[in-house]
Amino acid sequence: MKPFLKIAYQPYKWIIVIPFVFIITMVLGLICIFSGLLFKQSGVNLIAVTWSKLCCAIAPLKVIITGKKNYSRDTSYVVVSNHQSMADIPVIHGHLGLKIKWIMKKELGKIPIFGPACHHLGCIYVDRKNHDAAIKSIRKAQRRLSENASVLFFSEGTRSRDGKVMPFKKGAFKFARETNLPILPITIKNSLHVLPPDSLDLIPGTIEIIVHRPIHISDHHMDHLDDVIEQTRQMISSAL
Repeated sequence: MKPFLKIAYQPYKWIIVIPFVFIITMVLGLICIFSGLLFKQSGVNLIAVTWSKLCCAIAPLKVIITGKKNYSRDTSYVVVSNHQSMADIPVIHGHLGLKIKWIMKKELGKIPIFGPACHHLGCIYVDRKNHDAAIKSIRKAQRRLSENASVLFFSEGTRSRDGKVMPFKKGAFKFARETNLPILPITIKNSLHVLPPDSLDLIPGTIEIIVHRPIHISDHHMDHLDDVIEQTRQMISSAL
């Protein structure tokens, strides 16, 4: 975005975008909680998709998906993605077309309305400081997954501050083997420039989701897990 357009966008961002996102998060979060008490996760997922699309529309963010032929909306996956920005969340949830359950740090579950809403959506809270507790939470969550649900891991463990894909953790790949679900690698491109980490410096823009071919994790792969993880990381990184 040109400098003068970026300056002109600032009043709109502070007066319209940020208050709107806050309000719909609270309102739809409450609806998610009540829907979760009355209906199945599929109903809550529809509300979460609505929230995601509204957030993208108000910014506004244009989302392009490349590689649609590489996945089916009726199939469950362990989605493995790079992570550049908080904008990644509404972009993926609103436009990929999968029933996504997020792996989230347990501290987010303590946020009023947001935390309980994510719980009813089927998100999985883990203690990143306690490996054994994190694994136990993920295994427990396997039994709660709704039909055709996909679980998303930001396998770097945190947002990249420079856009480069950091080393991946093993959790997603072990989870895929235990659940017998295919890994679906995706690359998120340009979200770093739309909303940089640790800031509210939001600007309109285009974010691309590149979907790669699924990877099926077998017992043989588990014997060479580090190689499989690095190959997946390189696949995601090469599309940036």
